[in-house]
Order: sequence, then C-alpha cells, then structure tokens
Amino acid sequence: MTRPTNRPTPRALTMDELSGRDGIDLLRAIISGELPQPPIANTLNYWLAEVEPGKAVFEGEPLADHFNPLGTIHGGWAATVLDSALACAVHTTLKQGQAYTSVEMKLNFDRPIMPGKGVVRCEATVVQRGSRIATSEGRLLGPDGKLLAHGTETCLIMDGREAR
Repeated sequence: MTRPTNRPTPRALTMDELSGRDGIDLLRAIISGELPQPPIANTLNYWLAEVEPGKAVFEGEPLADHFNPLGTIHGGWAATVLDSALACAVHTTLKQGQAYTSVEMKLNFDRPIMPGKGVVRCEATVVQRGSRIATSEGRLLGPDGKLLAHGTETCLIMDGREAR
C-alpha cells in the first residue's frame, strides 16, 4: 500500500471532534480523510490504514531522514509507529466522551529497519479492556512479513473531561 493522498492538512483534533464520536468512528473518519491525521504521522511518514473493534493497523515507509548515527532507522521511528497502533487499538474500544492515555510501553527490536525496503505494517490488538485499564500487543512487520519489532502497551481510560 502507498501513502494515502488528498487528505486534510495534518493537525490536532478539536475537543468537539474528539468528543462527538466513539473511538472507532473517530479513527474511521481519519482513515476516510474526513478528519486529518496527526502531524507526527506526516513527519514520520506513516498512516492509519485499518481499524476494527479491538484492532488498529498502521503502515509506513521509513526514510533516510529517520536514520540514527549507525545508518539504520532510529528505534524511535519503530517505537512511534508501534505506540500509535497499540494505543489506537485501545482507542477503538472507547465510548463517546471517553479518552485514554498511555501509561506504559515495552518494545523489543528484532531486526534493523532500513529505508528503501518498502512499506512496513504494524498490527495491534487489545489483549484486555477493563473499565479503567486496557492492554494491547502489536507487531511491526517488514514488506517480506518478517518481524521487525513487537511490543505491549498499557492505557488508562478516563472521562474525556479529565484528559485536557
């Protein structure tokens, strides 16, 4: 898959945009282009590709702009894509008026990531969703299907008014 085009200029969503829908509907609006993606996704060249209840998929293409001093893609790039997928998997479970924040993330880097290899895919699913805490797990896969990194995340679920 290639980067989606004809999207609104990336920006943070307003409180009205955030509070007016449940979690999965908000993410579907970002995928459709009705709502913009966040600026970080534009900066790091990745995008929300798919959602379903309890699952989020991001895709992205690492660039030479994302190199670390050793000439491979910085681990922060992989961590950001994983964090987005892990958190958005939880986001798909939110009711209208709820919000969340990540409180813990653990990652393993399994292979070096290089630019020019194509689009990578990050799939995350909710492992457990309680009334205040949710956990998710995800895998970042190369274009060849090989595991590049994997991780878990814990999110705190709260009333949206607590979030701002």
